[in-house]
Amino acid sequence: MHKRRATGGKKKAWRKKRKYELGRQPANTKLSSNKTVRRIRVRGGNVKWRALRLDTGNYSWGSEAVTRKTRILDVVYNASNNELVRTQTLVKSAIVQVDAAPFKQWYLQHYGIDIGRKKKSAAAKKEGEEGETATEEVKKSNHVLRKLEKRQQNRTLDPHIEEQFGSGRLLACISSRPGQCGRADGYILEGKELEFYMKKIQRKKGKGAA
Repeated sequence: MHKRRATGGKKKAWRKKRKYELGRQPANTKLSSNKTVRRIRVRGGNVKWRALRLDTGNYSWGSEAVTRKTRILDVVYNASNNELVRTQTLVKSAIVQVDAAPFKQWYLQHYGIDIGRKKKSAAAKKEGEEGETATEEVKKSNHVLRKLEKRQQNRTLDPHIEEQFGSGRLLACISSRPGQCGRADGYILEGKELEFYMKKIQRKKGKGAA
């Protein structure tokens, strides 16, 4: 009864308070290594998990159909409110940067290709070769080599994503609701959606510089 209308207007109180009308304060889940999730008893004896601080989540790479648990490194964009970026708040649909290492590792294992490695100059190559002999690659059987070769035939990788692998950070979108289920899971941005958010972030950076 004490809640305002959708338009923001106040309602007249004509009955006593009821449990189903209570308004709990928002979770405002913060990006922090001190993971804190609270159990909340809600209507019907059900349970919600209120995440107050998180720094990891399961992120899905749609085009490769692979999901890995990875660290959330930064909140970079939020369409609804810029304040949520400044305060590093994790909410649904927030654009975050996640650690690329687990996906890089999977890619190497699945395709036998180490993506995101920077091209070395001739001098650096010579030095590297000496070091590489010590840490030689694990010998693969012919069966495994054939399997990797077959997978590489249909392999496609978005140039924007390859670029991100070089920096070790991937842009992702949170698709779960951390204040309701206690998790900050989501998916890696790709294609048109990735381009859209890259433009938005670039524009925001430009405004900040000005």
